[in-house]
Amino acid sequence: MTNCLSSYIEFISENILDTRFENFAQSTLDNVKSRIVDVIGCLISGAHTPGNLALVDLIKTWGGKEEATILVHGGKVPAHNAAMVNTMMARSFDFEPVGAFVEGVDIPSHISGTTVIAALNLGEMKEVSGKELITALLVGDDLACRILAASGFGFSEGWDNTGTVNAFGSAAIAGRLLGLTKKQIQNTFGIVLNQLGGSLQNILDGTLCFRLPQGLSARNGIIAAELAKAGWNGPQDALLSTFGYYYFYTDDCVYPEILLKDLGKKYYTEATFKPYPCCRATHSAIDCALSIVDKYKIEISKIEKITLKVPSWVREMFVSRPFHIREFPQVDAAFNIRFCVANALIRENVALEHFDENLIKDPQILSVVDKIVIEECEEDTQKKFKANLELKMKDGSKISSKIDFPKGDPVHSPLSKEEIKKKFMNNVVYSQTVPRDNAEKLIELIDNLEKVSRVNELVELLVI
Repeated sequence: MTNCLSSYIEFISENILDTRFENFAQSTLDNVKSRIVDVIGCLISGAHTPGNLALVDLIKTWGGKEEATILVHGGKVPAHNAAMVNTMMARSFDFEPVGAFVEGVDIPSHISGTTVIAALNLGEMKEVSGKELITALLVGDDLACRILAASGFGFSEGWDNTGTVNAFGSAAIAGRLLGLTKKQIQNTFGIVLNQLGGSLQNILDGTLCFRLPQGLSARNGIIAAELAKAGWNGPQDALLSTFGYYYFYTDDCVYPEILLKDLGKKYYTEATFKPYPCCRATHSAIDCALSIVDKYKIEISKIEKITLKVPSWVREMFVSRPFHIREFPQVDAAFNIRFCVANALIRENVALEHFDENLIKDPQILSVVDKIVIEECEEDTQKKFKANLELKMKDGSKISSKIDFPKGDPVHSPLSKEEIKKKFMNNVVYSQTVPRDNAEKLIELIDNLEKVSRVNELVELLVI
C-alpha cells in the first residue's frame, strides 16, 4: 500500500465494500456475538430509565417512514431515528462493552452501543442476513477503533469520543448496508465530519445528555450515507485533510500507520465486557471493596477512614470528584468512584437496582462516602486500572485489598461467555419487559447468527 496519507480514506472505503464474512477469525466472530448480546441486554434494562420514555414519545411524534423498530417499546420510525433512540437506551447505565483493543492496547471507548444498534436497525430495514449484519458491523467497529487508536486518545481535549469516532463507525455500516459505491462512502465520511460533537461536560454536570452523543452518532452516520446515496458530496478526506477530524478533535494523527495496518486481515473491536453498571474507571475500586467484604465481616459503623489509591489519570478525572446528588442521581452515582466503593462495601454487591434513586439516597451510603479519601498510587503503564483500598477501623486495625486488573479485563480477567449471558438475563429480569422465553430465544439466535436469513427475527423478539 502507498504511504501517501491522502490515499488512506480511499483504502478504508474500499475495505468497507470488499470485506467478506469469510475474512473473520473465529475469535472475532465470538466477540461480535457476545457484544450484540451485551448491547441488546443493556438496551432492555435501560428502556425505562429516566428520560427515555419522553424520548420515545418525542421520536414517535416526529413520524416519518416506518423503516425500523423502537426496541422494547415498539413502533416503527425512520431508521436513523430508531437507531438514535435505541442507542441512547443502550447507554443508560453505562453498561455496554468498552475498550477498543488495538495492537494489545486497551483504549477508552464506548463504540459498540452505537455500532451494534445502527447495524441492527439498518439490517432490519434492509432485511439482511445474519452474515451481512456481522460483516457490516465489524467493518464499522474496525474503522472506529482504528481512528481512535491513531489519535492516541485522552480525556484532556474534552471531546466525548462517542460523538466523534462512533459516527464514522455508523457511517461505514450504513454505507455498506445501503449499497453505496466507494466514492459515495468517501462522501459519507466527508458529510458525517460536519455532524461530529459531544462534550464530557455532560458527565461533569450529571446530565442525561451523556447518552446523547452516542445516539447522535448512530443517527448521523445513517443520515450521512443517505445524503451520499442521494448525490451529495463532502470533503474528500474526512480524516487527514487540512481541516479534517484529526485537526479538530485530537492533538494530531499520532499513529497514522494504524489506519491501514493489516486492513482487511485484522478487524479491531472493543474487548471489555463490564461486570458493573457504572463507569469503567470505578471498577478496580469496586473489586477491592468486594474482595474485602468477601473475606471479612465488616461493620460499616466501625469504619473510621477509607483510603483509595488510584493512578493519577483516575484521580484527576470526573469519577474522583466529591459525590453530589443532583437532578439525575443515577448519572451522579454511575460516574462517581466514592459512591461505587460505598455501595459495594454496604451491599456487598453492585447491581442495577443499586442505581435506583431511592437506594442512591440511602443515608448509610452518604455517611460512608464522606469517609473516603482518594490519593494517587505509583504509576504503572502495564496496570493502568490498578487500585488499592484500605479501611482504617475505629479500633486502629486496618484492612486492605489491591487490584491490578479489574474484572472484565480482556487479557487478565475476561468475562466468560456464560457470565455475559448471565448479565444479559439479569438485565432482562431488572427491566421486566421482554419475556424470558423471548430472551432465551434471542441468545440462541445470536449464537447462530450466521445461519439467520433475516435479522428481523431478532427484532421481533424485542418488542413487548
